[in-house]
Amino acid sequence: MEYFERHSGGERAIIVHLDIRQIQDPDDLGEFELLADSAGADRLALVTGSRARPDAKYFVGSGKAEEIAELVREHDADIVLFNHSLSPSQERNIESLIQCRVLDRTGLILDIFAQRARTYEGKLQVELAQLNHLSTRLVRGWTHLERQKGGIGLRGPGETQLETDRRLLQTRVNQLKNKLDKVRQTRAQGRAKRQKSDVPTISLVGYTNAGKSTLFNRLVDENIYAADQLFATLDPTLRRLDWQGVGRVVLVDTVGFVRHLPHELVESFHATLEETLEADLLLHVIDSSSEDMHEQIQAVKDVLAEIGNDVPVLNIYNKIDLTGEPARIGYATEGKPNRVYVSSKDDLGMDALTLAVQQLLTGTLTTFDLTLPYDAGQLKNALYELGVIQAESYDETGHECLTIRLPSDRLKQLLGQANLSPLDVLPLAQATLLMPTLEPFEKAIKDEPAADIVDDNFENMDLPESDDFFDADEKFSIDGDTQLNTDYSQITDSES
Repeated sequence: MEYFERHSGGERAIIVHLDIRQIQDPDDLGEFELLADSAGADRLALVTGSRARPDAKYFVGSGKAEEIAELVREHDADIVLFNHSLSPSQERNIESLIQCRVLDRTGLILDIFAQRARTYEGKLQVELAQLNHLSTRLVRGWTHLERQKGGIGLRGPGETQLETDRRLLQTRVNQLKNKLDKVRQTRAQGRAKRQKSDVPTISLVGYTNAGKSTLFNRLVDENIYAADQLFATLDPTLRRLDWQGVGRVVLVDTVGFVRHLPHELVESFHATLEETLEADLLLHVIDSSSEDMHEQIQAVKDVLAEIGNDVPVLNIYNKIDLTGEPARIGYATEGKPNRVYVSSKDDLGMDALTLAVQQLLTGTLTTFDLTLPYDAGQLKNALYELGVIQAESYDETGHECLTIRLPSDRLKQLLGQANLSPLDVLPLAQATLLMPTLEPFEKAIKDEPAADIVDDNFENMDLPESDDFFDADEKFSIDGDTQLNTDYSQITDSES
């Protein structure tokens, strides 16, 4: 019997893309070519075609399969890349026919992720995703796996090579899951510390190659790797940022999404995607110059829905330098922005982005005129850190006067931390904006002196008219020193 062994593959690639009319949402050929480039493939030829439904044996049909085999021999190709998801038997049948390594869309994405993984966590997640994908390809993927071990002492009943590989694979998967659980616990501890310190977290999400890393570099003034390629960023990057006008935040750059993202990738990268779930705000970066913008937006929404996201989202329409769109903010309702138009490459619309994030994190901005007491250094430092001071001067008494632009709730919080009342620093008209609205009866209670309330309550008490209100054996006398005299002579031993 002749056994088939899988080919090792290489970088000289032939691309196969079919228009399957039965598929409602086909994969984009241009995007798949970018995926191949990101993987380092040397594209030699493109095979296209159209079918009503996939062929059960070869996916492309026997005639098209023979055409692919001829191109493999003509170009001496190392690998054939299918822009489709192939079943294990289809992969094996095509490889057997064309005598060349075959990789489907999911396998190509996994290969790119394996190249991009740099951190310990990223490598664990990629390996887990690869093993989950491989587990479905053990059956009939390699015929030698069906042979039992032979040799002296190994004959007779025993497990086949396929069963051994299944067992070893499952053992490794369990080990990776245990390690990722520890990574998840470590991340949870870090998030708990940030939440305890009241530092909001902002996560950048979006379709791959939408410009997330470029925007991240613009905001944090760093130079993390950013390139015009799919999945340039894999491992999440966190930076603490003192955002002018917003305050101190933690900014997170996450992995990009793609249409028809393999489910095993979503499962394996759940520890990374938890950074998205635990954020206070998501900045959905969108490539506004892409022809497939709406499909890409929907793909991101699908992944966010799959991981159970309920965090507020601000849409960032990036690359307006290519579309000619002006930098501006769009509002869903008054004071609630839902989209901003920017160019992270040319530094356009960054002020609008700052204002929109301010309004979503802290509320509507209001201008206040503060007159600071001499001992209000803590409040002044906090305002400087937030970058909300518009003007400053001194009055005739030497007190510092500041004009700030800040949400009223945020200012009220800062005053409370500095043990100051709104009336201590603000004009009466502005101070009332930070003071609670009282009901009429609450105002009456607040304005009425405490002594009057006690007297009124005492006068309204129903007291006995008899002189025997007090016990005869208890003589009360109040002198100038307010002393209490009681006759304890009648108390028995049992009562004491």
